[in-house]
Amino acid sequence: MQEKFLFEYAVIRVMPRVEREEFLNVGIILYCAKKKFLQSVFSLNEIKLSAFSPETDLSELNANLMAFQRISCGTKGSGPIGEYDQPSRFRWLTATRSTVVQCSKVHPGFCINPEETLLRLHQELVL
Repeated sequence: MQEKFLFEYAVIRVMPRVEREEFLNVGIILYCAKKKFLQSVFSLNEIKLSAFSPETDLSELNANLMAFQRISCGTKGSGPIGEYDQPSRFRWLTATRSTVVQCSKVHPGFCINPEETLLRLHQELVL
């Protein structure tokens, strides 16, 4: 039997009008300490979002989601937050905030392969 690893994930949400607390799930961020894995994936359904909130600036939203993804991976150009260690980046990205891009509460689980789990959760909760 393969060893299972503890992971934590949150659903990335777009909340165009924060005061209404209505949102669309657009991505997943997943952190697995034992595997040194922290990645996020998102899919922005522009047709669905335009119907939900026609005033949303899609190019600005896409840029914010790309920045979120760069910070989670810690790539160059992700700013000072992108230089934090993985646990700190995960905690910073999943912290409660009142912005258009937000995360759900963090949920735990066990997996064999964090990347496969990330893609499975994305399929189940976003697509």
